[in-house]
Amino acid sequence: QVQLVESGGGLVQPGGSLRLSCVVSDRTVSLITMGWFRQAPGKERLFVAGFGWSSGNTAYADSVKGRFTISRDSAKNAVYLQMNVLKPEDTAVYSCYVDARMVPRSWGQGTQVTVSS
Repeated sequence: QVQLVESGGGLVQPGGSLRLSCVVSDRTVSLITMGWFRQAPGKERLFVAGFGWSSGNTAYADSVKGRFTISRDSAKNAVYLQMNVLKPEDTAVYSCYVDARMVPRSWGQGTQVTVSS
């Protein structure tokens, strides 16, 4: 598996913003897709956003379209999730994932995002 390092979660008020980061530590892997899932307490893990490494295409869950933006830094093997206009229902553990050639899907350790006043 590939090792991922996540950062950027925290507590924010409704309407606020947070930026998550995820870095692939192994620079030799051939990346296919990187992105984010999230899991709220008592609920299943759901797709949030993804970035196709070769195509540059992005995909978003309907619930975050227009509020979240996924971007990448190819030189750093990193993806970022800019989250704006956060809502209480965005509260969840956000986990970064990577799909790479010849390697099973790998997951980051997860970072807590709490949206509350």
